[in-house]
Amino acid sequence: MNAVRTGLLLAGMTALFLAIGAVIGGQQGALIAFLIALGTNAFAYWNSDRMVLRMHNARPVDHRNAPDLYALVADLARRAELPVPAVYFIDTDQPNAFATGRNPQNAAVAVTRGLMQTLSRDELAGVIAHELAHVKNRDTLTMTVAATIAGAIGFLSQFGLFFGGSSDSRNNPLGPIGAILLMILGPIAAMVIQMAISRTREYSADRLGAEISGQPLALASALARIQTVAQGRPMMSAERNPASASLFIVNPLTGRGVAELFRTHPRTEERIRRLKALATERSQIHSRMGPWG
Repeated sequence: MNAVRTGLLLAGMTALFLAIGAVIGGQQGALIAFLIALGTNAFAYWNSDRMVLRMHNARPVDHRNAPDLYALVADLARRAELPVPAVYFIDTDQPNAFATGRNPQNAAVAVTRGLMQTLSRDELAGVIAHELAHVKNRDTLTMTVAATIAGAIGFLSQFGLFFGGSSDSRNNPLGPIGAILLMILGPIAAMVIQMAISRTREYSADRLGAEISGQPLALASALARIQTVAQGRPMMSAERNPASASLFIVNPLTGRGVAELFRTHPRTEERIRRLKALATERSQIHSRMGPWG
C-alpha cells in the first residue's frame, strides 16, 4: 500500500510539473518540461549521493579509523542481506543520520558526531538499521527523484513568473490569472507532495529497521532522544540546504510556525507509538510460541 501511494504521489508531482510547462509554453512547453524532468532525474540518479554528502561536509570512515562504527554497520548490513554501504561521519553536535545512494550497491550511511555521543550502542544500532531499511526499500532513490522534481517545479515556476506564460489562450485554458496562481501555488503543492512521500517512507523504514536490529524499543528510545536533543543543537549545513532535510531520520531543521505545515517527517510521538505496538506484537508472538518456538 505504501508503494502504491508513493507511486501515485510521484505521478501527481510529475503531472504538476508538466502542467506548469504547458501553461508557460503550451504543448511545446510541456514537452520541454518533460525533457527537463528526464535530464534532472538522470543527473540526480548518478550524482545525488555525492551532492548530499558534500552538502553536509561528510567524510568517509572505515574499519581503520572508526572500527566500532564500521563493524556495527557491517553487522547490520549482513542481517539486512545488503552489501556493506560506505560509512560517513559528519562533524556536528546535532544527533542525526541519513542514507543516500541510487541502489544498495552504491549506498552510503552518514552519522553525526552528536549521534555517536548521545545514543547507547543498541539505540545507535536501531538508527543505522532504520537507514539500511531506506536502502533496502530504495527510498533513497525515491526521495531523490521527488526532491529533484520539486526543485525543478520551483525553477520552472520562477521562470514562468519572470518571463510570462503562454500568450496563446488555446494553449492556456486557465487564463492569465489561473496561470499565475498555478505558478505561485505549484511549488507549494510540490513541496507538500514531497513531504507526504517522505512521511510515508519513514513509517516503513521504522518497521523494517526494527526487524533488522531486532529491537524496536531501542529505535523508539533513539527517536525520542534525538528529537529532544536535536532541537537545541542546530545543524548549519541542513539550515543552508533545507531540501535535504527529508533524508535524515529526524527533521534537522529548527524552524517553527509556518514550517510545521511542511513537516518532512511524521510526528515522532506517532513513530514511537507504532514501534512500541510492534514490540508488544513481537512479544505476544514469542510468548505463544513458547521456549521451543
